[in-house]
Amino acid sequence: MMTLTIAGGSGFLGHVLEDYFTKKGHTVYILTRTVKRKNDRYWNAKDLTDWTKILEQTDVLINLTGKSVDCRYTEKNKKQILNSRIDSTHALGLAINLCEHPPKVWFNSSTATIYRHSTDKQMTEATGEIGDDFSMNIAKSWEKAFYSITNPKTRKIALRTSIVMGKYGGATEPLKILVKFGLGGKQASGNQKVSWIHELDFARAIDFIIENDALDGNFNLAVPNPTNNKTLMTSFRKVMNVPFGVSHPEWLIKLGAKLIGTEPELVMKSRNVIPERLLENKFKFIHSDIQIALDNLIN
Repeated sequence: MMTLTIAGGSGFLGHVLEDYFTKKGHTVYILTRTVKRKNDRYWNAKDLTDWTKILEQTDVLINLTGKSVDCRYTEKNKKQILNSRIDSTHALGLAINLCEHPPKVWFNSSTATIYRHSTDKQMTEATGEIGDDFSMNIAKSWEKAFYSITNPKTRKIALRTSIVMGKYGGATEPLKILVKFGLGGKQASGNQKVSWIHELDFARAIDFIIENDALDGNFNLAVPNPTNNKTLMTSFRKVMNVPFGVSHPEWLIKLGAKLIGTEPELVMKSRNVIPERLLENKFKFIHSDIQIALDNLIN
């Protein structure tokens, strides 16, 4: 049995991983600002305090820390998005090197948004083209901070995670609300690629990498065949038995994003990301069809 510590694990993905690994009989600790349970440990995602002791008994460290990008990109928010990722990564890297028995594996979050907008070229770990805008530069800085710390006894993996579809979180909830109110048509052209992964396969992929101790470096966490926005919204309507959905032209998406305090790129960017390294190493996805996956999560 293993001991896992999940930094920033009190959100949706932390719950998914805690549930998955606990059911397999492993021990899971959560590093969080709001300590509520006996397996929670307080940390402020920056300073080296008592939480560092838990790393001595940790086999696998998973860092999910970072302010959500689902917000307006004001200067204040941009600074918090960047600092929350870099500070936590540096703190964990330093804490690992102070351990007598450091974790064997360290997963650090990154994002599939590191690749440029693409409707045609497939972005693999080896040939993906990394772009240059705020979101992509955040991802580059995050990975640079992660790899700049030398941790000689710890295997390191950057998780370039795509949109996670979950039963109680991720992209599923806001899209369900749109569909429910008859607003679940295509967004902009509808041709933009949507790279996604089911919450179970997200956890299984991490488990797979843990078990295969020759694997390290960058991994794309996404299904082998991305869908597109039009198919995604059609699948939601079919699964939820909603016969129609109003489509959203680009100007309306920009206005709506402003009204609800988010950025239009979250739905307008075409993410064409392929999990080449998982496939090369014979990882088998349980959910790779978007409609079947949504039926599993919603019904």
